[in-house]
Amino acid sequence: MTKYDAIIIGSGQAGNPLAKKLANAGWKVAVIERKWVGGTCINTGCTPTKSMIASGRIAYLVNRSKDFGIDVAGWSVDMQEIVRRKNAIVLASRESVMKGLLKPANIKTEFGNAVFTGEREVTVTEEDGSQSTLTAPHIFINTGTSPTIPSIPGLGSSGFLTSDTIMDVMEAPRHLVIIGGSYIALEFGQLYRRLGSEVTVIESSAHFLPKEDEDIATALKKILEDDGIKILVNTKVTEVVRRQEGVTVSCGTETITGSHLLVAAGRTANTAALGLMSGASGIQLDDHGFIRTNDKLETNVPGIYALGDVKGGPQFTHLSYNDHLIVYKNLIEKGNESIASRQPIYCLFTDPELGRVGLTERQAREKGLNIKVATMPASWIARAYETSETRGLLKAIVDADNKKIIGAAILCTGGGELMSILQMAMMGDITYDRIRDAVFAHPTFAESLNNLFASL
Repeated sequence: MTKYDAIIIGSGQAGNPLAKKLANAGWKVAVIERKWVGGTCINTGCTPTKSMIASGRIAYLVNRSKDFGIDVAGWSVDMQEIVRRKNAIVLASRESVMKGLLKPANIKTEFGNAVFTGEREVTVTEEDGSQSTLTAPHIFINTGTSPTIPSIPGLGSSGFLTSDTIMDVMEAPRHLVIIGGSYIALEFGQLYRRLGSEVTVIESSAHFLPKEDEDIATALKKILEDDGIKILVNTKVTEVVRRQEGVTVSCGTETITGSHLLVAAGRTANTAALGLMSGASGIQLDDHGFIRTNDKLETNVPGIYALGDVKGGPQFTHLSYNDHLIVYKNLIEKGNESIASRQPIYCLFTDPELGRVGLTERQAREKGLNIKVATMPASWIARAYETSETRGLLKAIVDADNKKIIGAAILCTGGGELMSILQMAMMGDITYDRIRDAVFAHPTFAESLNNLFASL
């Protein structure tokens, strides 16, 4: 049995930087990775999807080129080149992570499946069947999540795709049917629509994007439908059948036949392969298979932590990265960091994109807060008008008593960047009237914040 100061299972956006920082602090560290370093973000998430979405954006602009006085004749989509470009970007990112893990002499990276065989004991089985056992007083689990596959008759034999596999398809689907109306579903739906596919999104919930305020969800739904995407809500898939002409999806009395089927119905924690159900580790899971932690990311077993998506809650790369900072500062710098006060923040990378921070209007009202709500259509932004990117809606929630911003949803070109400005204002307790009266360069999207808060 080999002893380490720390074992990190999974080399995602928390595991990698934590390994390097602990090694630089003098710890002897073992990193165990089952397949590829870099985690979901680099291999099947942010990096490849945004690389392909960039291709979709170019196709969208070329298709609109006449609107700008530019005639592009005879253009076409080369799906194989789009996939090749994506793969090259992923490979470069993965190699960069691997180089970073190889640099410190006191990091040992092992490839294989890790199983808890004791409270602080892990057995690693490599691809050739060889095994090694490791132990450490500190263990960090950063194994992420995988696409959830719902229990639908016929789905298993339908040849369905997931977010992990669709990006390797070397042709634009003739008709892509998507089960699920998640953020992942919408990003892929718009991407393949722009690459020439017919797209149908099937959402079982009675509401489109139920976590968002209704006005924001309605605005985004219109944008996607204007792009030619068919969106069905309150629609349950009852059966899937693979036929010669494609995949037939039954939704009660309605049937939809597509050439390709994408399942985007949520994510499942990668905990099953860790052997946690055996009880050897003593680590507790919640009812959905995610690892329970406290606000300092420690499990019920002292010295064992869960970082990133595997602990449940919002599943975003930036939160996973911040998780590593919390445990590092607490362990090495003797801090008192916690996720309890961490601001909810994320982006939906449709085009235009949706940037979200803090509370929604609905959440604020449910809390009984005294609020004011500022809204403004993106068409009122001078820069948006000049660039013909006028789709969307800007919204901010402020505390009526102290004028502080408590939430925002920015659906427009550069929505994530505008949201980040408001996030910084929230971090610094800058009141909305100061932003309303601030001088921003003209013409920028940022100056739209003047008019947004002037509506109050």
